[in-house]
Amino acid sequence: MTDSLVERLRSAGCVFAEEEAQLLRAEATGARLDELVARRVGGEPLETVLGRVDLDGERLQVTAGCFVPRRRTLLLVRLAVEARPSVLVEVCCGVAPVAALAARRLDGLEVHAADLDPVPLVAARVNLGDRGRVHEGDLMAPLPADLQGRVDVLVANAPYVPTAEIAHMPSEARLHEPRLALDGGADGLDLHRRIAHAAPGWLRPGGVLLIETSERQARATAAACAEAGLAAEIVRDDELDATAVRAVSDFDRLTPDPGPPHFRSITP
Repeated sequence: MTDSLVERLRSAGCVFAEEEAQLLRAEATGARLDELVARRVGGEPLETVLGRVDLDGERLQVTAGCFVPRRRTLLLVRLAVEARPSVLVEVCCGVAPVAALAARRLDGLEVHAADLDPVPLVAARVNLGDRGRVHEGDLMAPLPADLQGRVDVLVANAPYVPTAEIAHMPSEARLHEPRLALDGGADGLDLHRRIAHAAPGWLRPGGVLLIETSERQARATAAACAEAGLAAEIVRDDELDATAVRAVSDFDRLTPDPGPPHFRSITP
């Protein structure tokens, strides 16, 4: 017997139509289900249609107009938790996936999350709950001044898609996620450079900057960190298809010369 909902989703290009139909039916019935299906068939990401995304066994809220956290960002979560911080800041946070998951894994963590776009911050506040504070503004500008020099981990999944490549992205991202969360400038690294330049003023000596990047852009991201006086390594997780730069602050270095970045591979 043909399932009309599955066929409708499949015709719209949904690869996992059967699974999506099951999730949508579990979420709603009647007119509400029709509304959700229409949004999905129209190309909106399933996660924002459902209002949630599941990452590493944890559920996070997402809403229409938000950047949907990808599984690869779990590398940032793992590196942040590995550092055992007392103070963690996530900038360009969107719905604050790294801050929220780290706060659920580490007791007593002081957490701050900041983003320029007010839309995802509504979900960020839900995801953090009473575990952290959310700030609206550009990069570190809205953060409390007393954080300067005492942040253990500064983490960013800043946009890193080169402007010219946005037109070639899947329509779910290109049409339904905010350009502010995608566009990284001509080479994709405008925000990486700004974050790296500002990081030393916020990190404690020995504090860690974590930036998600791509394999292709990793050396340039690491170079931006080195120019800011941070000792950088490139971390690759093939299982997650994820790449990040981990850069450590060292205020004792009068003439920073961290040299080329080291490479570390995380295997499943």
